[in-house]
Amino acid sequence: MMEFIQEIKNRNEVLFYFGHVCLWAGIIFLVLSTISPLKIYGISAWYKPFKFAISLGVYSWTMAWYCHYLPNFNLSLFNWTVVVLWSFELIYITLQASKGQLSHYNLSTPVYTILYGLMAIAATVVTLYTAYIGFLFFKDDFPMLPTYYLWAIRLGIVLFVIFSFEGFAMGSRLNHSVGALNDNSNLWIIAWSKTVGDLRVAHFIGMHALQILPIVSFYFLKDTKLTIGLAIIYGLLSISTLIQALQGKSFLKSFI
Repeated sequence: MMEFIQEIKNRNEVLFYFGHVCLWAGIIFLVLSTISPLKIYGISAWYKPFKFAISLGVYSWTMAWYCHYLPNFNLSLFNWTVVVLWSFELIYITLQASKGQLSHYNLSTPVYTILYGLMAIAATVVTLYTAYIGFLFFKDDFPMLPTYYLWAIRLGIVLFVIFSFEGFAMGSRLNHSVGALNDNSNLWIIAWSKTVGDLRVAHFIGMHALQILPIVSFYFLKDTKLTIGLAIIYGLLSISTLIQALQGKSFLKSFI
């Protein structure tokens, strides 16, 4: 594990340190969730900054790893785009949590409306930049990479982009639930609804194809056809959870 972390640092120090800060921030937010009385929609106000900090940290380390393979890529521009925009999102989410107020869906004042809109713009810019990186992986040849691993990266990015934009389905509704108002469960950190449809499920599953597909392909499948087959199944799973949520059905109800 330490060798893997050191390799990330060697590949991209900027995203390595930024990811490191995010992950440590996530640990702090997790501790705060156990001692702070602040709640939003029935769950700890610190759950959201925790989830975002961990997600942004993992994204940063993942892209630090992948971008190393791209020839003639403007790494500095991408790095600082990610650092500046993700920092803005995390800082605003954290500040709102510290006040026990919403960051997302908060249109209660003109300032909050503007900041919420800026978060949407920031997420869109990073997602489009990631889509461009995916285009480069499709466009160029990478003879140093196993074909199955290359396809896992390509398809992982495709699913990440699609289900990142699925977040707008929540933003446009100002609600992550279908059948209730921002319903949460007491299921530890993820807090997905146990009673109604939850659009966060597909968002989470689809976006993390960015990490899951390459890891499974590289370490276990080691086959291009199996990798593409896994990507199709994974994509169908993500779509099915989205359809289920839009129908107002809880993803967790069958399991808990």
